[in-house]
Amino acid sequence: MPRKPAKRSSKRGLKNKKFRSGSEVTVAEYLLMLGVAIKYETERIEYPVVATRKYTPDFLLPNGVYLEVKGWFKAHDRAKHLRIKEAHPHLDIRFVFDNPNKKLTKAPNGKTYAQWCERHGFLYCKLSDGIPEEWLQ
Repeated sequence: MPRKPAKRSSKRGLKNKKFRSGSEVTVAEYLLMLGVAIKYETERIEYPVVATRKYTPDFLLPNGVYLEVKGWFKAHDRAKHLRIKEAHPHLDIRFVFDNPNKKLTKAPNGKTYAQWCERHGFLYCKLSDGIPEEWLQ
């Protein structure tokens, strides 16, 4: 089993590269520790809404898998990812959540981030458990 990434609070890492979240810094450092060549937010993927928009995935792995790192998974992000999946069903976008068991809403019987992913056919993992090795193959 791969080593778990250390928690980070800074949004800077990797030769002072600016990341959007501390969790993204953690994932970047973890992937590099494993010897995985990464590209951070180098791709722009169009997806349709009323007007065409562009999506910038957090990480593109050498095997073509996209990693989207989420602390919060807001309704507009979920809707966006469903539109992207519809427009680009061939893309393999996977989520890395700080907490996949977090509820989407405050409702007592509300669904979790993990349940949303399972319902919509997205793979996901918990950041503190590390990136699954098979995702890196």
